[in-house]
Amino acid sequence: MLPLESVPNFSEGRDESTIEALGQALSQDVRLLDVHSDVDHHRSVFTVVGQDDALVEALLAAVLCARDRIDLRRHDGAHPRIGAADVVPVVPLGPEDDERAKAAALRLAARIGKELGLPVFLYGELAPGRGPATFRQGGTDGLAQRVADGEVVPDFGPPELHPSAGGVIVGARRPLIAINVDLLGATLEDARAIASAVRERDGGFPGVRAMGLDLPRAGRIQVSMNVEDWEAAALHEIVARIEVEAASRGAEIGRAELVGLMPAGAAAAAAGSLLRIDGFDSSRLIETRLLSI
Repeated sequence: MLPLESVPNFSEGRDESTIEALGQALSQDVRLLDVHSDVDHHRSVFTVVGQDDALVEALLAAVLCARDRIDLRRHDGAHPRIGAADVVPVVPLGPEDDERAKAAALRLAARIGKELGLPVFLYGELAPGRGPATFRQGGTDGLAQRVADGEVVPDFGPPELHPSAGGVIVGARRPLIAINVDLLGATLEDARAIASAVRERDGGFPGVRAMGLDLPRAGRIQVSMNVEDWEAAALHEIVARIEVEAASRGAEIGRAELVGLMPAGAAAAAAGSLLRIDGFDSSRLIETRLLSI
């Protein structure tokens, strides 16, 4: 049986001791595959895999660690967030495991609410039509007000945000690609306009969520994206569109940064396009064939 994956996002990208503590919590009886931290985003993204119950236990321990060590009242990161443990998705590695992922995510959400005393908001496959952006409008203060007004009601846990740790967004979703593209010679307004050009909401690529960010510590302007359906929106085509949009504004693209890990199929599609190999996909990779034996 394949393991389940989780890619929890925590609102800490600067304190190495807290990032290490989160990693230790996520290393018990599961495999920690990757850690991506960013000081400007003030955020760390972990990638872990494990069997259902072990994964739930590890994620619960990490959310507890975040609750006790991260204080959003002193948080100033560029990335939107509503919680110390901001978003915790459970991801099936095969379509046949969708129900397992949803069941594990629901168990986790219920335990976070009951055992850790944090309000939990469901998204993705557990609450179709709702994504993390649903709850991030106006930041923690905005969500706290909407909860107080009864506009938004936690699915588990107390009926108000935790004073220092906020809330937790929990869901089940398919694999996605988180990628950031730096812009050279661009303004923040340029980045926001380019983000609008590629994101689905404004008529861009299907399944693409994008925003323009200013990263003052790194001295960079960036388009930050989640590609939620990498088969419907090819990564190399999205980057090519960003390059065209940047050029039209007298700017150019710099480096691209992958946050966490990505499906081999997306990389294979980009390689096939660059090399002009007709019909090239992940099935043509030696490693993929070996894993299927």
